[in-house]
Amino acid sequence: MSDLTPPAYTVPVNLGSRSYRVDVGHGLLKNLGAVASQCFGKLTSCAVITDSIVGPLYAESALASLKAAGKKPVLITVPSGEASKSLLSAQSVCGEMARAGLDRKSFVVALGGGVIGDLGGFCASIYQRGIPYIQVPTTVLSQVDSSVGGKTGVNLPEAKNMVGNFHQPAHVIADIETLSTLHKRERNEGFAEIIKHACIRDSSMFTAIELVAAGSGDLTDLIRWNIAIKAAVVEEDEFETLGTRALLNFGHTLGHAIEAAAGYGKLLHGEAISLGLRAAALLSVKLSTLTVAEADRIVDLLRRFELPVVLPSTFETEELLRISRMDKKFEHGKIRFVLLKSLGSAFVSDAVTESDLRDVIAAIRI
Repeated sequence: MSDLTPPAYTVPVNLGSRSYRVDVGHGLLKNLGAVASQCFGKLTSCAVITDSIVGPLYAESALASLKAAGKKPVLITVPSGEASKSLLSAQSVCGEMARAGLDRKSFVVALGGGVIGDLGGFCASIYQRGIPYIQVPTTVLSQVDSSVGGKTGVNLPEAKNMVGNFHQPAHVIADIETLSTLHKRERNEGFAEIIKHACIRDSSMFTAIELVAAGSGDLTDLIRWNIAIKAAVVEEDEFETLGTRALLNFGHTLGHAIEAAAGYGKLLHGEAISLGLRAAALLSVKLSTLTVAEADRIVDLLRRFELPVVLPSTFETEELLRISRMDKKFEHGKIRFVLLKSLGSAFVSDAVTESDLRDVIAAIRI
């Protein structure tokens, strides 16, 4: 164990028998095999699920670490992009797992961004009625958000994340070095989720985000901070039954609709959420107690990461509303919309009407 790279931070996710930890730091991918041995003991057969961009960069290191620990990995690669987050892709991945001879004594490693984390976790949750998995997120967005909390799933053509399970990982390895190969656009999209966390839970984070935007902040600590926020929310409301976890959907009702209407892959997830965050901030000014200055601070920070805040005219209002009605945040025809009382203080409101949504869609067009 002495040759392991120690994490800069370890964040626990305390969920009783489903508890796990998130390791954050540089050079942690080499620990994968040892972590797998810690989590799964003598289990050997496993699938490393990745995509066509991440695979050529990091699959060799992941496979070598697993083999050095006595594991027998098979590499499964899907095309990069949101289109791979589908039932068809899940069927293909599970088919490859079956052909490789994986059984109920096997495990999965999801190596990649949010799409791979969701797809890999979903396949682990349904294969042989559920096998364990490790998340190895390689983007800002997946490290701070989607790799933690156990939400797995795929999209339907009609709407995002409509088919899925809660299936907690056994461990998460957030290797900051994997972020060095991201293109600027992919790196920046993750800050939509970071800004969301500051909006709903901890306004003091705005200063830290602004420092990172200026090039002088500590990205590793900022990622640790966000993981801790996500972990705390998940611990309070693992299965989104109490309303607390729903707060993580701030900016997502319209954001998901915009992403689906654009066609999956045309807008990155964080880019669509950026537009949704602006809309939610404006609604919070109109229907709650968020000040104009606070809403402007949110939008200014989105702009500093070159995230979109103006909705193109090509998006039709009625189409966005139609997609929104299929969102899981609608219950009995009523919108459950997350608003802010102030920066760092969010709540779920049922006071938002379709008329309000039409108005705010018009407002974010300019």
